[in-house]
Amino acid sequence: MGIGSDLMQGFGLADPVIRLGVTGLSRAGKTVFITSLVANLMDRGRMHALRAAADGSLKAAWLQPQPDDTVPRFDYERYLATLTGPDAHWPDGTRHVSQLRLSLRVERQGLLSGLRGPQTVHLDIVDYPGEWLLDLRLMEKDFSEWSAEVLDRMQNRPGAEAFMSAVAAQGSNPGFDEPTAQTLAETYTAHLHAAREAGWSDCTPGRFLIPGEMAGSPALTFAPLPADLSGSRLYKEFRRRFDAYKSRVVKPFFREHFAKIDRQIVLVDALGAIHQGPQAVEDMRRAMADILTAFRPGRAGWLGQLLGTRRVERILFAATKADHLNHVQHNRLTAIVSAMLREARDRADFSGARTEAMSIAALRATTEDVIHKDGEDLPAVRGRLADGRVAALYPGELPADPAELLHPARSGAEKWLNGDYSIMNFEPAPMTLRAGEGPPHIRLDRAAEFLIGDRL
Repeated sequence: MGIGSDLMQGFGLADPVIRLGVTGLSRAGKTVFITSLVANLMDRGRMHALRAAADGSLKAAWLQPQPDDTVPRFDYERYLATLTGPDAHWPDGTRHVSQLRLSLRVERQGLLSGLRGPQTVHLDIVDYPGEWLLDLRLMEKDFSEWSAEVLDRMQNRPGAEAFMSAVAAQGSNPGFDEPTAQTLAETYTAHLHAAREAGWSDCTPGRFLIPGEMAGSPALTFAPLPADLSGSRLYKEFRRRFDAYKSRVVKPFFREHFAKIDRQIVLVDALGAIHQGPQAVEDMRRAMADILTAFRPGRAGWLGQLLGTRRVERILFAATKADHLNHVQHNRLTAIVSAMLREARDRADFSGARTEAMSIAALRATTEDVIHKDGEDLPAVRGRLADGRVAALYPGELPADPAELLHPARSGAEKWLNGDYSIMNFEPAPMTLRAGEGPPHIRLDRAAEFLIGDRL
């Protein structure tokens, strides 16, 4: 949206626009969240906690062409068919920035209805990989700082030994040639993929994981190097490419997409991290705290709005896959995420943004059940596995006090002492949607009320 559009909005000459950013780290469920949110705003039978839907103010919702012709459209129709069709399965994850515009027809109720006629509010949803968001922190680092940080934290991660061996093979004063650069970059990228698969969150540069159209370019052909190689030609070239990555990849992304967002949801696969163990939980906590520094939180003044300089006004941290737990544990999951992200939330609250944490399932894939084991009834969930079998899961009891998880995580413990937290990957359940109802969910309506309810 340009300055002209902002001027028109400032003087009430254009329909208001809410620009909602949706991000999260790998497998957090961004694509599923957007698809289910749009479907449930169009058919609002399950959106009771969204006040505008409950009181009838929200009269209609329909898709329109997105305002930015240079950004790919979020493929809503294909994703919805993938999630709700006869062979329902999870769609592929986010690989690039995409956008979708949903227009909402709002008509005020009660005494105010006669003072103001119907109004159209445009919801522009921007989907982008969380891996790219982590790169915004690189803007504050030089190559030596980034290298030292990465080499220090990678010691206990998969693939680290192979990468360090490749670095050691270069000798004490390596020259530069492109095949060597490619070998080091490929080995480091393999390490990043292995670390992400093992549950680690902080894996930079993010474009190494999701390169898009930049795969194989020099800006993505570098790797961290130890300080004792700082005088070498290899080190100097990698430093130059690191700087190019920041100026030609990270900065344009911030300027063209991220800096325009005024509402944001960060999806967190906290259950996946808990299953992986204390180190994965601590890594996720640090990554999310660092991510928030890029959000520029707080309410922008009228001049900032006029010039198109937005600040994120509301940020929702949502623990996804709540349907993998019986409802009796949902409050505990929310408390754990709140505590895990306390540092991040405090930064946003201090800057004036309103934040909240909750546990959700954008598309509910399970039903609740009870497992009888050793004379005890355990609150469980039942769902369909990838091979078609139906199974029940009791993932273990989350602690009532989040410190029971966060303290060993901060202390560097290698495993949980008092619990074993299981996880299953349930597939979407076959469904038949009744007229006026979107896909089943858990608290998606509450998430929508927090994110956009005040503007409806």
